[in-house]
Amino acid sequence: MTAPAQFLNPSEAAKRSGVSVKALRLYEQRGLLTPARTAAGWRVYGPDAMSRVAEIVALRELGLSIGQVAQVLEGDATCLESALAAHQAVIEGRLRQLADVAEKVRRVRTDLANGKTPATGDLARLVKPAAAIAVAFDLPWPWGGEPFELHDIKPLNYIVGPLGSGKTRLAQRLAEALPDAVFLGLERLADGGAGARAVLDADPALRSRVDQTLEWLVEDGATGSEALVALLVALLVALEAQSSAVPVIDMLEQGLDHATQEALIAWLRRRAPDTKPLFFLTRSSAILDLDAVGIHEAVIFCPANHSPPTLVAPYPGARGYEAVASCLAAPEVRARTEGVIAWRPEAA
Repeated sequence: MTAPAQFLNPSEAAKRSGVSVKALRLYEQRGLLTPARTAAGWRVYGPDAMSRVAEIVALRELGLSIGQVAQVLEGDATCLESALAAHQAVIEGRLRQLADVAEKVRRVRTDLANGKTPATGDLARLVKPAAAIAVAFDLPWPWGGEPFELHDIKPLNYIVGPLGSGKTRLAQRLAEALPDAVFLGLERLADGGAGARAVLDADPALRSRVDQTLEWLVEDGATGSEALVALLVALLVALEAQSSAVPVIDMLEQGLDHATQEALIAWLRRRAPDTKPLFFLTRSSAILDLDAVGIHEAVIFCPANHSPPTLVAPYPGARGYEAVASCLAAPEVRARTEGVIAWRPEAA
């Protein structure tokens, strides 16, 4: 028996809703959604379920956690005020940007009326004002000094490569070349979280923001830990700085379990369109789910043969896709093999 035409299978429902199949499963696990079942037991999504998914997606885009979405759907809208206030701030920020562009257009038109021809660069900035961040430098060892450039940098940038590919050196060089960038290394975990706690004790406002973000992540399935708090402290300090500083993070997933990694990348994706760029190294398929990479994300691959790093499109058949996929593993596998290196016994 097949499902009626108005019912969609999980893949079709996910595509129509603009979310992943994993997200649909999460909504079901948290009691927000109950798909119908075919006679064979397969999940199908009818009009009511799709309407429910649309409501969930809209609330998530306002910044609500899964737990807060459940509250709203059950009739408790008290958590909406802070989410709407934040959403209003984002919209007003975009309006200010548009007003700035409109003023520049007005000035260019005035110049034209007075017989002054605008420079090509000025016109390009009017058409695409957000593509201002770019970087160019010569590649460090283990490369041979080849020129490397990134233009139109995306909000989320994954740096991937096999062991020994030079990806950490690339990240460090990016942090040196980008304006005011900061490299967040694994030393954030060296003191068991004492450094992060000291920063929070000295800054109550930052503690409040970290606590709020931590609550959001935990409600999305994350496990609270010293590693997660240390990462959030470093991230929020860098992302909320008034300067143009760009965070470059060594092994985003370090010390985080599978569910926490999934919740973390979902949070970063939600922030992505309205925040400064973020670069991070990863070898986790929970952080870099190639099926979920969106328009605000880029994958930078460092090949094993030390040819220059390349941007890889996130779909099968794209140049470099299989090589990127071979560098990724589930968090359970990464945890099992942490610290293990390949070795060859000496000849007898």
